[in-house]
Formats: sequence, C-alpha cells, structure tokens
Amino acid sequence: MAVVNGGVKRAVKAALGQGLLSLRVHRMIEADRGLIVVFHRVNRFPTTDGLTATPEKFEEFCRFFSRYFTVVPLTTFVQALEQGRSVGGMLAITFDDGYLDNYEIAAPILTRLNLPATFFVTTRFIDSEIVPWWDQEIGMVFPWMNWDQVRALHAQGFEIGAHTRTHQDLGLVGGAAALDEIQGSRFDLEDQLGAQVQLFAYPYGREHQIMESNRDLVAQAGFRCCCSSYGGSNTKTTSPLFVRRQPISTWFSSPFELGYEFAALKI
Repeated sequence: MAVVNGGVKRAVKAALGQGLLSLRVHRMIEADRGLIVVFHRVNRFPTTDGLTATPEKFEEFCRFFSRYFTVVPLTTFVQALEQGRSVGGMLAITFDDGYLDNYEIAAPILTRLNLPATFFVTTRFIDSEIVPWWDQEIGMVFPWMNWDQVRALHAQGFEIGAHTRTHQDLGLVGGAAALDEIQGSRFDLEDQLGAQVQLFAYPYGREHQIMESNRDLVAQAGFRCCCSSYGGSNTKTTSPLFVRRQPISTWFSSPFELGYEFAALKI
C-alpha cells in the first residue's frame, strides 16, 4: 500500500507541477533561484539504485529543461555566483563518475538538443575495470569511459570537471589523503586534456560527507566551485564553494514532478 500511495503522490505532484509551470508561476520563483542537476548513468538496464535514467527519460528531462529554464554551462552559472549576479531561471546539467554511457548515449542526445553539460570524472575509474561498491551491491557492471572518449567530450565543447581520483568519501578522509584525491584528480585531468580544469564535485556529496577542511583544500587546489549532491537550488548569494545540485534519475516520475518541487519552493 505504501508503494501505491507513494506512486499516487508522485503522479499528483507531476500533474500539479505541469499546471503550475503552465501558468508560469515558475517565472516568479526563477527570479532568484537557479538549478544545477546531476545525472549518473543513461542506459536501458533497469536498476534499483536510482542512478540510471533511460535514454527516453533523459531526453524528456532535457526537453523540459530547455522549455522552462535557460540551460547554461556550469562555468557560466559559477561565474554569475562569483559576481553576485542573479542565477534566476538558469539550469546547468552535470554528470558524475565517468560511465561509458555518458559518452555513447547522453552526449549525443545533448548535442542533438544543443545543450551544454559538465562531466565530472573520477580519474582512476577511467580506462579501468573497477566495479565500485554501489554497482557491486546491485550486481551490475557498467563500463567506464577511456581517456580518448573523455578527450572527445572535451573536444565537442562539453566541460570536464574533477570528481576525485578514487571516489573517496571526503567526510571520512582528510589531510594529505584528501589533498591527493582532490588536487591529484585535477592534475590527472589537466595532463590528459591539456587544458585547465576548474570545476569540482564531491563524491557522494551529502552534507555529512563534506568536511570544511576539505572544502578549503578544494579552493587551495585552484577549483572555482565545489558541487554537492544533496539537493536544493541556488541564489545569487550562494557561495561557489557551497553549490547545491539536485540529483535526477528515477527519483522523479516525470520532469513535472521536479517542476512541482521547484515551483513549491521546496528546492
């Protein structure tokens, strides 16, 4: 019964979200709120961990973003925060970890729809056969990109950001080990891309997994932003070192459920 009620509740939220946005209530809210969304995988393999969006669902979200927001590169979003300018109505699309389907499936959809995105890469996952614990838990193996594919994304105009070297929980790891994860991932990417890397996203990214001392290390390493993953929106008063991202995948039954949360000022 709880599952059924939850499904009904989500459907009602989606319907209300469509109505609210269709009435352009969102325009009043967008005056001072902008979103950064995060995806992980885009493929046709059903999972129970909420990290996979089907290609159709991903495209549905992308079209929703284009219709109701001004989709910008993350660097543009961060620059507005640095300058204290409004990010109202802005939305930046990001991906975490470096899964192969980001290159094979998500990027072509983004290109076809002429949408920018940032891919945060866990550098030692690239060109490896590592199966992280969260994939082991669901009994699935998803391949990673290789460095040629990461470079190809960069050459296509997508932004590449750092996501540590080995996806350590930075709520538990500090000091020299944290510096190696944070700064080392930047060194790895800049060596492979031959370009400056200025964007960083925390692994896991919940509030208890972000040490203040490690946030300082991110700034010292030369990154312009620290992206979390615990949800919420951003305003012009948001520090680039405290950027909130909204996870998107199977958590939302439709883009309009996200629209409901945004219009109701819950994120």
